[in-house]
Amino acid sequence: MLTIDTLNQITATHAAATGRELGTHTPAILLPEHYAVQNMERLHEYRARFRSCMKTNSLPDFCNYVERRTCGDQTAATEAGFIDADSMSCEVIFNLGDEAAPGHADDTATIKLKPTAAYAAMRAIAGSRVTQTQLAEWMEDWATNLKVTGTNGEDIPVGVAVQKIRTITIKATAERTSTEGSFSAGRSAMDQIEAAHAEQQPNDLLFTIKPYEGLEERTFTLRLSVITGDKPVLVARWVQQEAQEEEIAQEFKAVLTAEIGGFVHLTLGSFDPGK
Repeated sequence: MLTIDTLNQITATHAAATGRELGTHTPAILLPEHYAVQNMERLHEYRARFRSCMKTNSLPDFCNYVERRTCGDQTAATEAGFIDADSMSCEVIFNLGDEAAPGHADDTATIKLKPTAAYAAMRAIAGSRVTQTQLAEWMEDWATNLKVTGTNGEDIPVGVAVQKIRTITIKATAERTSTEGSFSAGRSAMDQIEAAHAEQQPNDLLFTIKPYEGLEERTFTLRLSVITGDKPVLVARWVQQEAQEEEIAQEFKAVLTAEIGGFVHLTLGSFDPGK
């Protein structure tokens, strides 16, 4: 007498040999392991449909790819782009579809702008506490992009400014006040410590660079301050940082709109096609 396991094995072998094809667009058959649907696309010469996930940091390459893929035809209204201004990225979905004919939303192109080396270096030093040597070396590295102004707005050659940063002098002064009366006596003391240079001191570093490839060159202002102590500590504060970051994000959106807005409907935000 055949056992249940033997009968199941015979049934499974027969089903495997005569697996039933399903009438799906992507070729698939029904196999005996709990009659699970198995995707057979990988066994065919071609894929059932085109899908891809293109990623790049290059703005021109991204725009060219989107234009080539859409071919300027929006009659099917299947393409859509979503701009994330905070992360300086954009995702275009070529098979999004619509409510009447929703697509799989798995054919995409994504760009995430990479900061230029100069912009990354500026962001790293902005707001950080650095030593005289660290700031001086940073200024020497980026001297071709720098303009230095003094406390009165006068121009200071970068080489001169670097030397002044390296030779900051800490000057301490003390003031004593003594008051005596018939019934009282008072003593007060005030100590003042300041950082001084032999002559004019650097106040602003004007840094002219492209923040991202594909965007316009702009000038950033780093305002210097000194924290006194045994050894001076310098801080370069990025003036109007939030406003300039917002301007850069708006420029990114404007460039995308000009380059691919005629091929893809662009929206600020992100998109999740769901399950």
